[in-house]
Amino acid sequence: MTVTTDFIADLVRAANGVEKLSAHQVSDLLDRSVDTIRQLRQELGIVPVPGKDALIFIRTVSAGAARMSQAEWHHGLLHAAEMIRDLHIVRDTGTEFRITEVEP
Repeated sequence: MTVTTDFIADLVRAANGVEKLSAHQVSDLLDRSVDTIRQLRQELGIVPVPGKDALIFIRTVSAGAARMSQAEWHHGLLHAAEMIRDLHIVRDTGTEFRITEVEP
C-alpha cells in the first residue's frame, strides 16, 4: 500500500514540477504508471474496453514526450496519478462493480 501511495505522490510532485524534468524522466514515470495501472486492474478483474482504454492517453504522452509540451506532460502525469489513486481506493475498500454494455 505504501509503495502505491508513495508513487502517487511522486507523480503529483512531478506534474507540479514538469519544468525540472526531462522527456526521458516523464516517459519513465508514465511507463511505470502504465505497469502499475495494469497490475491493479488485473487484481481487480477489470478488462478495458478495446479502443476506449484510458491508458491510451498516458501511453501516447510517454511515447511522444520529447515532442510534447510540458502542459501535456503535466496532464499525463496527473491522469496517471488519478487512475492509480482510484484503482487503489477500489482495491483497498473491497468495492465490487460490474461493467455491462447497454444496447442503444
